[in-house]
Amino acid sequence: MSTDPIQRIASELSRLPGIGQKSAQRLAYHIASMSEEQVRQLASTLWNGRKAIHYCPVCFNYAENDLCPVCEDPGRNRKQICVVREPRDVAAFERMRDYKGLYHVLGGTLSPMNGIGPDDIRIRELLSRLSDSQVEEVILATNPDIEGEATATYIARLLKPMGVKATRIAHGVPVGSDLEYADEVTLSKALEGRREM
Repeated sequence: MSTDPIQRIASELSRLPGIGQKSAQRLAYHIASMSEEQVRQLASTLWNGRKAIHYCPVCFNYAENDLCPVCEDPGRNRKQICVVREPRDVAAFERMRDYKGLYHVLGGTLSPMNGIGPDDIRIRELLSRLSDSQVEEVILATNPDIEGEATATYIARLLKPMGVKATRIAHGVPVGSDLEYADEVTLSKALEGRREM
């Protein structure tokens, strides 16, 4: 059996985050040992799942319906918006089950070194949401790294003249880590200990 197809599979898999060359090769060999029907089902699930996902037009979280499940939920606290970097950060907060407000996904953070400025992430859309809503508090929950802190500070300055309270999650989340890897207790404590900016 030629290893060419396995190498091509491994090469594609290694492009996924967190999948190194050895893991990709192990997965490629596993896929090669699966039945054709199992591989077809896996490929179909990936393809159909990706086609079904789009950004919520309100908060920019991932959605399958017109709106994401959070924006669709009439029981959510519409006076709070938690600002996060990516949709996976929304998933991290939702696993905690303590936060009952809405979200706004920026789609990145400010990073002048990488050429990412305010117009490259969804700050304008956040300000637009706030201008015609009853939001009283914006919780800035970007990652506690240099870019996340800079983004939170920038947004807090923009919110001050609007009369909207800006709070920052506490640093129960280790500096330099990603929210998606934080456990529910750490996230809960960070949310409880947020401070006004």
